[in-house]
Amino acid sequence: MSADGRPGGLIFDEAPLRVYWELTRACDLACRHCRAEAVPSRDPRELSSAEGRRLLDALRETPMPPRVVLTGGDPLKRPDFWTLLDHGVGLGLGVSVAPSGTPALTPEIVRQLRRAGVEAMSLSLDGSDAVRHDGLRGVSGCFTRTMTAARAAAEEGIPLQVNTLATAETLPDLPAIADLVDGTGAARWSLFFLVQIGRGRTLGQLSPGACEALLAWLWRRSRQTSLVVTTTEAPHYRRVALQQARAEGPGRPEPRVGPTRRSGFGLRDGNGIMFVSHTGEVQPSGFLPLTEGNVRTSSPLDVYRQSPLFRRLREPGRFGGRCGRCEYRQICGGSRARAHAASGDPFGEDPLCAYEPGVPDKPLREVPACA
Repeated sequence: MSADGRPGGLIFDEAPLRVYWELTRACDLACRHCRAEAVPSRDPRELSSAEGRRLLDALRETPMPPRVVLTGGDPLKRPDFWTLLDHGVGLGLGVSVAPSGTPALTPEIVRQLRRAGVEAMSLSLDGSDAVRHDGLRGVSGCFTRTMTAARAAAEEGIPLQVNTLATAETLPDLPAIADLVDGTGAARWSLFFLVQIGRGRTLGQLSPGACEALLAWLWRRSRQTSLVVTTTEAPHYRRVALQQARAEGPGRPEPRVGPTRRSGFGLRDGNGIMFVSHTGEVQPSGFLPLTEGNVRTSSPLDVYRQSPLFRRLREPGRFGGRCGRCEYRQICGGSRARAHAASGDPFGEDPLCAYEPGVPDKPLREVPACA
């Protein structure tokens, strides 16, 4: 327990574990679910190279610096991308990159990423074939380029995370996508559960029951693969994993449900996570676009530690509805971004969770979620 009685290791007060820096909103894809509503041209208000270097310097000013994910849009659209990457790596920060599957992402670029010292790389795969994937990404050829980049990452020894959108549209295809991801040599498979912001407002969200069944299926799938299976904006996967592990009996290994130093438990928007927009706005995540400061005028770590929004996001006992009274609120806490998107209240309950607090743990039904 911490000094104030809260569970140790689950409240990340001093610094985030991960910082997502949106270098640019420029991207040559036209994804149907893009939270940033990216366009091909860069915004003239983007942080300059000098401002970007100062941001990275500021993130280094803590005994346990966060991992930094360079994202977008497409970070490769920044002409100074390599300069910024070199600066972050030179500071000793663990830097990962989330490029888009465009013609700019060639095997040679992947080799350059490895030489530059990236810690990891992520790619998005939203369909098991070109028709399905390119249909969501809005540009033909994206599937082939993504698979080529995945093979190049494996050849270069870059740890790869594959991200997949979980919606009503992609649900039937998830088993085939899982098989495809297994064959890429990826280290992690992360399912992003849609938050209806940006262009994603037009896509169909899973029902709570379908989500619960999918999470149970994910748990079973995780027991059949060497991949670490994780979720984005569905922290209740941690509850499901614990319920399933308990149902299997004592002596089973701890669920591998997250990439953090403490298995992902407690990690959510504003608690272990911070987002910096292309214009320097400091927010709890890219899917929870509530601004508490700007790196042009404030220390990002001070904003994370001291702003009222971030502080309250680290107090799940003050959340509303089922999330606030749930016995799993410390390890989960629900998606704060989805609560905000659904009701305008970032402290409300996550409408995608089907769990009723106080019901004794029991094995979830073996529902063929993706049949």
